[in-house]
Amino acid sequence: MKILAIADEESRYLWDFFDKSKLEGIDLILSAGDLDPRYLSFLATFTHAPVLYVHGNHDTKYDTIPPDGCICIDDDIYVYKGIRIMGLGGSMRYSQGNYQYTDKEMAARFYKLWWKMKRKGGIDILLTHSPAYQLNDGRDLPHQGFRIFNRIMKKYRPRFFLHGHVHKTYGRHHKRYDKYENTHVLNVYERCVFDYEDEQIEQHII
Repeated sequence: MKILAIADEESRYLWDFFDKSKLEGIDLILSAGDLDPRYLSFLATFTHAPVLYVHGNHDTKYDTIPPDGCICIDDDIYVYKGIRIMGLGGSMRYSQGNYQYTDKEMAARFYKLWWKMKRKGGIDILLTHSPAYQLNDGRDLPHQGFRIFNRIMKKYRPRFFLHGHVHKTYGRHHKRYDKYENTHVLNVYERCVFDYEDEQIEQHII
């Protein structure tokens, strides 16, 4: 299954210089947040692939302008062609804005999904906005990762952990690919394409 994952910055390649053929072969689109909802609606118009999203910390406009033809999976587990995707958007709480959480609040969100995850036999993709703690995150409070994400990867071993929030333009140490235990970790800033079944994912990310 070929997946297009996006976050944080609208890709000019896809939006400004769009050609429908650029989405050919894409089976699923996953948004990790902080994108214009009109951008998601635009992509949904030109593909038969589901467009799933979680909220970023700057996505308050989604409350009044939700992206058409897209599915919010925040605080849910969505199954597509047998792939179980858990959505936990938002960032570390640094102000009174929406979609911000303390470490304890993010953990509570996960545990509310625990029974649903157990009934489905686990998860395959963890889709978030923020990174995991001390794994490709920042040291400033707004960009620190959540500890619960590390625990999810360690205990429940999803195949992929996809996040945004930490822009690759922030510095060279913010990597596109990493691995934690048995989980492939992708910072999907702007856009990346990968094959879910690929055993050598690091070499073939576009």
